[in-house]
Amino acid sequence: MLRLPPRPPRFDVLIALSGLLGGLLLWGLGLHTRIAAPTVPTDNNAAWTLLPLAATAGAELLRRSWTGCGLAVGTVALVADQFTVGSLATVLMYTDLVYAAALYGPPARARRLPAVTGLVTVAVTLALLAWFREPQALLVGLVVGVIFFGPATTGAMLRNHREATAAARLRAEQTALLAEMDRVQAVTDERARMARELHDLVAGHLSAIAIHSTAALSLDDLATSRRALGVIRENSVEGLAEMRRLIEVLRARDTDAPSVAPTLDGLGALVEQARANGLDVRRFTPPPADPPPPAPVGLAAYRIVQESLTNALKHGAPGPVDAVLGRTDGALTVRVVSPLGAEAGPGTRVPGSGAGLVGMRERAELLGGSFSAGPVGGQLWEVRAVLPLGETPGGPRGAVSGQVDDDPGDTRER
Repeated sequence: MLRLPPRPPRFDVLIALSGLLGGLLLWGLGLHTRIAAPTVPTDNNAAWTLLPLAATAGAELLRRSWTGCGLAVGTVALVADQFTVGSLATVLMYTDLVYAAALYGPPARARRLPAVTGLVTVAVTLALLAWFREPQALLVGLVVGVIFFGPATTGAMLRNHREATAAARLRAEQTALLAEMDRVQAVTDERARMARELHDLVAGHLSAIAIHSTAALSLDDLATSRRALGVIRENSVEGLAEMRRLIEVLRARDTDAPSVAPTLDGLGALVEQARANGLDVRRFTPPPADPPPPAPVGLAAYRIVQESLTNALKHGAPGPVDAVLGRTDGALTVRVVSPLGAEAGPGTRVPGSGAGLVGMRERAELLGGSFSAGPVGGQLWEVRAVLPLGETPGGPRGAVSGQVDDDPGDTRER
């Protein structure tokens, strides 16, 4: 089944009509180009010029859709035009067909066409020089180059420019997309970091407040109530102070903003505060002070110990708690062991959401370390983290060997 060409664009129709009407005007005025001696009868020679003109105008309708067919028809019409008195409109429309073939045709044709037209130009020039043996033949070769090589080269250059522009636009869109993805990821990471910091800053103080307020309400003892109210006031004041420092950091607009990141040097005060809140921390072993660990490692270790002591206060049974830190094989190890709280009654339990375990695991993973938490021996709860001391922040998650032990027998919601 014969496939018809698609409907030509309006611009192509305008070019064809303009070329045809221009050629008719030149024919009516008797303006012709005699490149070669006419070989048709002299009296009908001018009329024969209209046939190549009409064929070339028809080929212009195919300049975008069927570029190869249009160029072939135009070439035949141009050759036929040389055996008549000639029409300038036919020559001009043919140059547009060569230009369109390089611009809109297949990529392989666009690459070959400048080379082919260049060889044709050189061959015609040499042939004319050999035939006429006159320097004026070079001018004819120049005209051939303007008709063939010039439009093909211009179309190929414009095509390369358009393709380069499209590629640059695509790269810019991809870069913008990647930048937007990075921005979204940065916002998500920052939100997760702030969620961890907020949890770690206030969870311990609020847990102590909740536990001691429960004790003050349940025990009808004035001395106990006064001690509980003292602990409540101390944790309230400290919690408000830490929250105020965090807000100052968030609102600061310069690099001299106050820092709320604690270090391992503050673990002693943290343990003493846990003891004041009623936690029996009998064994505390700080890490070696020299050399000091990197700041991200120290912060992660501090927060893991802080959250572990908070969980022991919220969910653990009365009993001794051990917090041991040390260095082994280029890593900082954190181990906190506390009694399981299965025997604690529901009225004394502080509800938990599990965000503490998630935050501790995320801190270890971001440093390329390992984390595990779960019951040990049926009576103890152990939190263990191994944090590399090298430059491993942002390591792949696949490198994390530890996972939180979600034992169904554990009754504490961390």
